[in-house]
Amino acid sequence: MTLLEMSVYYADSAALIRTRMAELRAAARAETDPEAAHRLRLRIETLRPLLRESRELAVLTARYYDRSYHKHEKYTL
Repeated sequence: MTLLEMSVYYADSAALIRTRMAELRAAARAETDPEAAHRLRLRIETLRPLLRESRELAVLTARYYDRSYHKHEKYTL
């Protein structure tokens, strides 16, 4: 599997995470129990770094071999 092919999977994962976060936000707004709403918000906060990293890796793997692309410092050795 090439990095370009991997980028599609990272982008798909980011889309799934974004969708799940939207579902959890809607559930938290509709929740009447404050404790349950708080737990839903904590789940959203847990997913936030995964979404960011999936997006970053999708871009990095898609453009890794582009000479003009300035790679993300977080993922370079």
